[in-house]
Amino acid sequence: MLTLSNLQKSKGSTHRRKKVGRGSGSGRGNYSTRGMKGQRARSGGRVGIAVRSMRTYLMRIPKSKGFRSIHPKFATVNVRVLNSLFKDGDKVNARILLKKGVIMSMENGLKILSTGTLAKKLIIEANAFSKEAKKKIEDAGGKAIVVSIKKEVPKKKE
Repeated sequence: MLTLSNLQKSKGSTHRRKKVGRGSGSGRGNYSTRGMKGQRARSGGRVGIAVRSMRTYLMRIPKSKGFRSIHPKFATVNVRVLNSLFKDGDKVNARILLKKGVIMSMENGLKILSTGTLAKKLIIEANAFSKEAKKKIEDAGGKAIVVSIKKEVPKKKE
């Protein structure tokens, strides 16, 4: 039974006192771990000294990794990708592109960019088009339809 009379410190919780000033062979000789000169090397020194600088203060603060922009970015798709994935006359929108694995998310909207060529007549629904992309789609005989981003509003509990 554990009582106050038989309490023992756990193993490894106590350490031997550091013996300083016992010769240079001890590893803690000469300046006795205090360095050379200065207030902190003297007896009675060190108390009340503001040692920390702004840099050491900043180094102690935990930093959050990464960055999240307050301006969400569109998921982007080039017209050459649409040309290779879809047949003539197909309808293209964010949901279809998500199913095919072309975009990772459709919550911030979809923008069609102009890299590549488009030779197929496609009906494309997106939240934004670059000027050049819109021109390429219409030149191929397709339609570029701008749709608004729908944000789902959470329902209130009654």
